[in-house]
Amino acid sequence: MIAENTQTQMRKGILEYCVLLIISKGEIYASDIIAELRQAKLLVVEGTLYPLLTRLKNNGLLSYNWVESTSGPPRKYYLLTPEGKEILNKLDMTWMELSYAIETSKQMKS
Repeated sequence: MIAENTQTQMRKGILEYCVLLIISKGEIYASDIIAELRQAKLLVVEGTLYPLLTRLKNNGLLSYNWVESTSGPPRKYYLLTPEGKEILNKLDMTWMELSYAIETSKQMKS
């Protein structure tokens, strides 16, 4: 039970970073973000992703474009703003520091 709670918290903590990484590759539709997260074994449902995208947009990290669709209503495609790119760079550095700390801790254990 304790491990499951910790795993859940770790996934929640990394989700925003992963979403920014995915969007950094170029303009992307929300369902494609979900597909990439699922492929990476980060199980995400629309009810989790859409509030996160809204929060990132409201914080100035994302913008979006409406694109007409031949198979239905227009689609919202997300992209990083300059501020979003700056934050992603900071998160990249944090990830490298955390990865180093984990690897160092593992080596000290042996």
